[in-house]
Amino acid sequence: MPSVAFSANDPEGFQRAVESHRKELLLHCYRFVGSMHDAEDMVQETFLRAWRGLSRFQGRSSVRSWLYRIATNVCLDALSRRSASRRVFPDDLGGPTRRMPKGPPSTEVPWIEPFPDMALEGVVDASPGPSIQYEQREAVRLAFISATQRLPARQRAVLLLRDVLGWSAGETAGALKMTMASANSALQRARSTLETGLSREEISDAAGTDDAKNSIADRYARAWESSDLKELVGLLAKDATMVMPPWRLWYQGRSRIRTLFAWAWRVLSGGGTYKMVATRANSQDAFGTYLKRPGEDKYHAHVFQVLTYRDGRIGRVTLFVGPEHFAKFGLAPTLDGTP
Repeated sequence: MPSVAFSANDPEGFQRAVESHRKELLLHCYRFVGSMHDAEDMVQETFLRAWRGLSRFQGRSSVRSWLYRIATNVCLDALSRRSASRRVFPDDLGGPTRRMPKGPPSTEVPWIEPFPDMALEGVVDASPGPSIQYEQREAVRLAFISATQRLPARQRAVLLLRDVLGWSAGETAGALKMTMASANSALQRARSTLETGLSREEISDAAGTDDAKNSIADRYARAWESSDLKELVGLLAKDATMVMPPWRLWYQGRSRIRTLFAWAWRVLSGGGTYKMVATRANSQDAFGTYLKRPGEDKYHAHVFQVLTYRDGRIGRVTLFVGPEHFAKFGLAPTLDGTP
C-alpha cells in the first residue's frame, strides 16, 4: 500500500503534495472543458474536495491517481449544472459565410479558449506507452480539443482517462462509478465518434520539418506587419479555414479569407500598423497581434492567433478576437509604438 506523506494534521504537507500535480491537473481539466479559466477553477475545487475527503484517502492509491479521480468528477459535476456541456468554435454552429462581420459578437456562446504552452513546462507524460492513443502534444491541439468537446461528458471522461492518461478499464470504471461493461461501451462510442470527425493529419500539425514551420510562421508574421495580402494568402492551403471567436462567422478558401483580410485591414484597422509577437499555444505556433491606429503612440493587444499546418501550408487560422487572452501567455497589453 502506498505511503501517505501528509495527514489531516499537516495542511502544509498536503499543500506541497497536491501542488506538485497542479500543472498536469490543469491540463486534464482544460482537455475536459476547453477553457483555461474554467480549468483553473476546477483545479481549485479539486484541491478543496481532496482536503475535505482526506480521511477517506488513506493511501489506497497514488496521490496522483486520487487527484485525477476527483478532478474528473469535478469536471462532470460542473458540466451537469450548465445549460451547455461543451465549448465550440464557429464552424460547429453553421456553414461558412461570405459576409463581413457586422453588429456585436456572440459573447454569450461558450467558446473554446487557447492553452499556453508555458503551462505545459514540467508536465511529465507519465502514462504507459503501448495503451496510449494520443500523445500529450496531440491531446492538447485545438483540433483534438474541438473534437472531444462534441462527445457527451461521460464519454469524454472515459476517453481522456483511457486513451490520453492510459488508465485501465477497471481504474476508469471505478473512478466514474460505472460498470466495466458501461465504461468499455462508452469508450468504443467515443472512439467511433472521434474517428469520424478527427483525422491524424488534423492533430499532427504537419508542415514538414521544424525549419519549414518556422519559415511559414515568420513569413506569416511579416505579411501581417507589412499588410502584404498576397504573401499572406499564398501561405494558405487552398481550402484553408479561418475562425474568429467570439464572432459566429467563419470563412473557408483563399478567396473568402483574402476578402475578409482586405476588408479588416482597411476598415477595422483604419490604416493602422500591426506588430506580431511569437508564442506557442496548444503545442502550435501562435502570435499575439497588436494594432497601432493612426495617431496612437502605442500598439494595443488586438487578436490572439493560432496556426494549424497541413501539407506544408497553413490549413487553419484561429483568431481569438480581443485582448483577454494575452495575459495568460505573458503578453503585455500594450507595446511601445516607436520604430
